[in-house]
Amino acid sequence: MDNNDILRRIRYTFNFDDTKMMSIFASAGKNATREEISDWLKKEEDEAFQQCIDSDFALFLNGLINDKRGKREGAQPEPEKTLTNNIIFKKLKIALNLKDQDILDFMKLADFKIGKHELSALFRKPSHKNYRECKDQILRNFLKGAQVKYRADEKEIKSSEVQEESKESSSNQAIWNK
Repeated sequence: MDNNDILRRIRYTFNFDDTKMMSIFASAGKNATREEISDWLKKEEDEAFQQCIDSDFALFLNGLINDKRGKREGAQPEPEKTLTNNIIFKKLKIALNLKDQDILDFMKLADFKIGKHELSALFRKPSHKNYRECKDQILRNFLKGAQVKYRADEKEIKSSEVQEESKESSSNQAIWNK
């Protein structure tokens, strides 16, 4: 998966607008412009499309961690110059404060089966004998499961708000009919 595709999926999953995207980058020390972000979010066929390089995407992920978990004290981590799916997956896990079972649940939402041992191998150091490379399919299904989870939660909140308004409207109508 390329950085631009993941950036688009994260933006959609969490319903981030341009201002939010700029603030996420800023929290990691990059002053990304609206135009830069817009160009990164465009499809490859668009002539204004710009590739989001690894160091910029690493800054976004660091900013997402800062946004979701709070900025850590002291010096901020240096962005990686080269990203792998394993690093991206690990940063998303940290940002969303997920445990292994949460990730397995996301995978289940995407109709993708992965074992706990297979999952833990993705988060090991590359020098570890049981380290496994995170393939695009795994990261794609994780992002799909996150989308199902977080977008569904958003729909449930809106649905419950509409139901509350409907109940309130009905009770007000009943009062007026007396």
